[in-house]
Amino acid sequence: MAAKRRERRVVMVTGASSGIGRATALAFARNGDDVVLAARSPGALDLTAAECRSLGARVRVEPVDVNDAPALRRLAGSGDRIDVWVHTAAVMAYGRFEELPADVFEQVVRTDLLGAAAVARAALARFRAQRSGVLILGGSVLSFIAAPYMSAYITSKWGLRGLARVLQQETRDAPDIHVCLIDPGGVDTPIYRSAANYTGRVGRPPPPVDRPAKVASAIVGLAARPRRARSVGLANRFMRIGFAALPPVYDLLVGPLMRRAGLSRDPVGAHTGNVFAPLPRG
Repeated sequence: MAAKRRERRVVMVTGASSGIGRATALAFARNGDDVVLAARSPGALDLTAAECRSLGARVRVEPVDVNDAPALRRLAGSGDRIDVWVHTAAVMAYGRFEELPADVFEQVVRTDLLGAAAVARAALARFRAQRSGVLILGGSVLSFIAAPYMSAYITSKWGLRGLARVLQQETRDAPDIHVCLIDPGGVDTPIYRSAANYTGRVGRPPPPVDRPAKVASAIVGLAARPRRARSVGLANRFMRIGFAALPPVYDLLVGPLMRRAGLSRDPVGAHTGNVFAPLPRG
């Protein structure tokens, strides 16, 4: 007897223009699903859309900023049902806390934490209406540990982990609605070079560095078999153990390690990166 064919799902990806979001959109398209691609940069979205269509997916492109809550509500309310919503949109800033301009710090938190909350609010309203859905939020190993020069990003990710836990508690009354966190370690994406920077040196992902496709594969797995969280990264567990079990040793070592492994030797002047607006392609 022939196996029953799986129905095509509709997958929303916010942050689909690059990095993990782009890889996730391609992974779902390759998996036989249809995708709705959302991000701030229409040109980059069009490139992702073309690749997804070449894999056989039906694609809708929606240029939207996650800081625009009304636009997110319209996005959630338009079109057909949404089976899975993956949120990976994020920005980053490097610099000592007291040297980081206040507006840059606040915009990173606004985008990475409050933007994620706005996405969750829109997604859960849609899922409640259709009585099912999987929300996958892009966390980080940095939601469990701390490292110098990344205060705004780490503040946001620690807050997002708390928000996700609350949402998991509050959706216990809806067994077909799931809230999940994906927590990568270092990943080879543009976020490090496009980050705002006030350290004088270009940022880079600390080793060991994974490819975006590895994280995307884990996200596809979470959508099929939801659970609270999934960590991706060989060193994640060891960093978390060191941070929790040996705080003095961890704090002694993390500064030099960050300067050696998390910042390149390439010099860079102070700049706001893509925190306030997308950077020109290239």
